[in-house]
Amino acid sequence: MPFCTHCGTQVQSTAAFCQSCGTAQPGAAAAAGIGPLASLKPRNASILCYVPWIGWIMSLVILSTARFRADRLVRFHAFQGLYLFVAWMIVDIALEPVLRVSGLRRIIPILELGLVATWILMLVKTSANELIRLPIVGEMADRSVNEQSNSRPL
Repeated sequence: MPFCTHCGTQVQSTAAFCQSCGTAQPGAAAAAGIGPLASLKPRNASILCYVPWIGWIMSLVILSTARFRADRLVRFHAFQGLYLFVAWMIVDIALEPVLRVSGLRRIIPILELGLVATWILMLVKTSANELIRLPIVGEMADRSVNEQSNSRPL
């Protein structure tokens, strides 16, 4: 097996990118190096999934492209970022009308502030290479990644 030209980690002979640092590998890079995500490192892709209000777009891009198909950690962050945005939509679209009618509309800003704080926490922790599984959302992201591959959990 060859080794990464940047960090020295052992990589598959057919790998286009190093699983550890994300550097393009010389042999397979020519075939897979075309496209806007070719130079995006896995850590940066994971961070982009948690940008408030627009991270869901990057999550969908990551989940739909072949560039990160084998990278379970990036896919976990993409799913978790996407599910975090879904939580925002549930609060904003489903809960707000119900709580407004019941007279508890002051809870909505608290819930929204909590979600924004969670997004910021995830940005900070992911940029520091720390893996955090959020209580419900993280379990759903784990399940989604595991359903797409038969390998061991993160």
